[in-house]
Amino acid sequence: MKRNTSQTGASSAERNRLEAARSTDIAWRKWGPYLSERQWGTVREDYSVDGNAWEYFSHDQARSRAYRWGEDGLAGISDDHQRLCLALALWNGHDPILKERLFGLTNGEGNHGEDVKEYYFYLDSTPTHSYMKWLYKYPQCAFPYEKLVATNRGRSRGELEYELIDTGTFADDRYFDVTVEYAKGTPEDILVRVTAVNRGAEPAVLHVLPTIWFRNTWQLFPDGPRPALREVPAPPGTRLIAATHPDLGPRWLYVNGDLDLLFTENETNETRVSGRSNVHAYVKDGIDRSVVHGEGGVVNPERVGTKASVHARATIAGGATAEWWLRLSDMPPEAVARPFEGFKAAFETRRREADDFYRAITPPNATADEALVIRQALAGLLWSKQYYNFDATRWLEEHGVDLFEPARSTARNAEWTHMVNAHVISMPDKWEYPWYAAWDLAFHAVALASVDVDFAKAQLDLMLREVYMHPSGQIPAYEWNFSDVNPPVHAWATIFLHRSEQALRGHGDIEFLKRSFLKLLANFTWWVNRKDRFGKNVFEGGFLGLDNIGVFDRSAPLPTGGHLEQADGTAWMALFCQNMLEIAVEIAAHDATFEDIAIKFVDHFLSIANALNRVGQCGMWDETDGFYYDVLRFPDGGATRLKVRSLVGLLPLCATTVVEPWQRERVPRLVAHFESRIRRTPELLQGIHATGADARGYGDRGLIAVVNETRLRRILARMLDEQEFLSPYGIRALSRAHREHPYVFRTDGSEYGVSYLPAESDSGMFGGNSNWRGPIWMPMNVLLVRALLQYYMYYGDEFTVECPTGSGRQMHLFDVAKEIAARLTRIFLRDEDGRRPVYGGSKTFQTDPHWRDHVLFYEYFHGDNGAGLGASHQTGWTSLVAVLIRLFGTVDAHAWREVGRDAFISPARQRAGAPTEEQAQT
Repeated sequence: MKRNTSQTGASSAERNRLEAARSTDIAWRKWGPYLSERQWGTVREDYSVDGNAWEYFSHDQARSRAYRWGEDGLAGISDDHQRLCLALALWNGHDPILKERLFGLTNGEGNHGEDVKEYYFYLDSTPTHSYMKWLYKYPQCAFPYEKLVATNRGRSRGELEYELIDTGTFADDRYFDVTVEYAKGTPEDILVRVTAVNRGAEPAVLHVLPTIWFRNTWQLFPDGPRPALREVPAPPGTRLIAATHPDLGPRWLYVNGDLDLLFTENETNETRVSGRSNVHAYVKDGIDRSVVHGEGGVVNPERVGTKASVHARATIAGGATAEWWLRLSDMPPEAVARPFEGFKAAFETRRREADDFYRAITPPNATADEALVIRQALAGLLWSKQYYNFDATRWLEEHGVDLFEPARSTARNAEWTHMVNAHVISMPDKWEYPWYAAWDLAFHAVALASVDVDFAKAQLDLMLREVYMHPSGQIPAYEWNFSDVNPPVHAWATIFLHRSEQALRGHGDIEFLKRSFLKLLANFTWWVNRKDRFGKNVFEGGFLGLDNIGVFDRSAPLPTGGHLEQADGTAWMALFCQNMLEIAVEIAAHDATFEDIAIKFVDHFLSIANALNRVGQCGMWDETDGFYYDVLRFPDGGATRLKVRSLVGLLPLCATTVVEPWQRERVPRLVAHFESRIRRTPELLQGIHATGADARGYGDRGLIAVVNETRLRRILARMLDEQEFLSPYGIRALSRAHREHPYVFRTDGSEYGVSYLPAESDSGMFGGNSNWRGPIWMPMNVLLVRALLQYYMYYGDEFTVECPTGSGRQMHLFDVAKEIAARLTRIFLRDEDGRRPVYGGSKTFQTDPHWRDHVLFYEYFHGDNGAGLGASHQTGWTSLVAVLIRLFGTVDAHAWREVGRDAFISPARQRAGAPTEEQAQT
């Protein structure tokens, strides 16, 4: 069934809000879903002596213990410095505690690492958060906390995880669908609607407690003024909480109806947590103790504090619905006689505007199911923003680190003393990974470009700022170890965003490119100085985001001694060179001095590509297998290839970039230098793709690529083989051939093996909560699709390969890319039987009308059946599926061959109401 494709005209309300935020600094993004979904168990909250963050601050303590660096909550929002927070709490009359935050297993409790054990869905959000919708499935029986922990802890890595739905908690539909919606009247006036539907047949009691509180900043700055919440006189038929904060200014929470208000302090219950006497009469868990346990004297009768809940109790009949309204506003009661007048109409307007916005960016020929996947993927990406607060200097001092001799400390991240993070950042998963990861963020930015290119640019800017990037030039990896090494994809995302903005607005942001380029130059230099230990233009880097893909832990000392020469590390650096070259050429059109620095990256690329392709002396290319492998160098000078067929050997394909004729025209000295260099040193072309004046492709294009035509065909024969890499649902991380033929490396009486594991890892390497030995990962698939499209722009229709290998079906590379994208998309779409592969064998998710159209975007996917695995809400990079649907739903091979990316973005620009290039110039 095709969806309704009616258009809304030349502009949309949401596009106008985005433009106002960009051009006039109207703060439409000031309030958003910036609460974490798990602040407990994070590095920032860890003050243990052994660095065991999970054990130091547990879920059980979270209701009683004030956080130091951030806040968490259900469907929570806050301002962009997380001073004032608003979220939902629930109680079904049976749980031992209020449901104030999501529950999950710690890394040591789960048989496959940490894992949230709740069902919640990001159903909608616009980029300015003018409309948002979130759904939570809340059981009516007591939540089985202990059963989930005990059962999973008792299972081996070879067994399935024990999920909440397996406990029988949702039997006979005895649960509530609780929906939270937000609609902004103005940037500072936010309407809140909470709806609960009893999906069971019998009446059930539900306590709904929308909660407002201040982040406890006064423990960091005890001499400053303290914020306060207090009840004040309200308009008829409402209750009213006034919030005063020295920096944020006054706010009011209007409550529709005569509901109870409960006040306490966002302070630690020391008696419960540590056994010490409480300093404060009213503490963080006072509302929980009052509502759930019926304790007296635990909430403030003066109706003042730093945390307050609205308490609504309802008995909801089977199949019936109850609803509650709130309004968080900067408008005082004397200016709001009827605070809920027009409430429903306002929600309908914002929802309709959200419909218009997503309709404009969805291909006209997309099915209704494809449109749903696009919208929920991008909504999840937008919901996954989080205020991230970390002052490394203070934190390290509190851990006893001498800031002038950090190297003497064993404290985590002791060498990052310069770091001061206090920004809204796109997170991989706000429960499982409630901290930024640099290479994840690059993919987030690419997906964000579909809806909010300005926010995407700001995200890339952050990682290069002086309070993030290390003075050495290293980009921070993630909070468990900022010094780990992530793949260098920042430059690729930077030029992608520039091209996106050019197509959207008719011009790019050269200042953004300049400031990014100069910082990325420092990062490139760090790579060259730190990860090419012998100056041979071959790179290490450790696990490079691919966790357990290798024979050994690539970030640890090798059991053989010696070192690895990594095919993926070297390929990443070749792509980094191409990206930096493209950025420099773009800037050179406006500032000719950048042509000189562009020449540097020509030379770097030729040297790195040559090193990667070198034959003999145990180089990374294996002529017999037609594949790239890591090379293990021994201390005695010997070497061997580690013949694991994995993404490591496919990555050289990704170091591929088309050169348009107009790009050559911008930098004639660079072109002359390049031609001179390869004439003087033709050996540099060994193995790399034919390039230069004598190797022009379709449309007079050039191609800078590590992999030449012959090797390309050999690699693709393996990549497109369904018995190796090509799954019905995308490209596997490891060849399926290793199922029958595991790779085994023996040394000093020990064996190290790699076998095909299509689902969860059977190894504890990197915590055991991810697996690169068979599953499908969206970001790497997207890079491979990009590479095929680049090759197609060069070759056109003349270059064909068999796809799948052995099928006898010949395809040009655009159609190969489209085929891979279709398989990836298939993970989320209903098949002919109405089943979504992402949900595997779950009957409830596959058939129940209240579940089946709420899509989860997992971290990775089963290599054979497409079922979702790992973190269940990693919409960050998995939202790239929306980019794929939009791309291949917008352009065909002819359009791509002729004009490339603009064929994809320009129609979307027109549907979104952005000006044409001619209009923008006018």
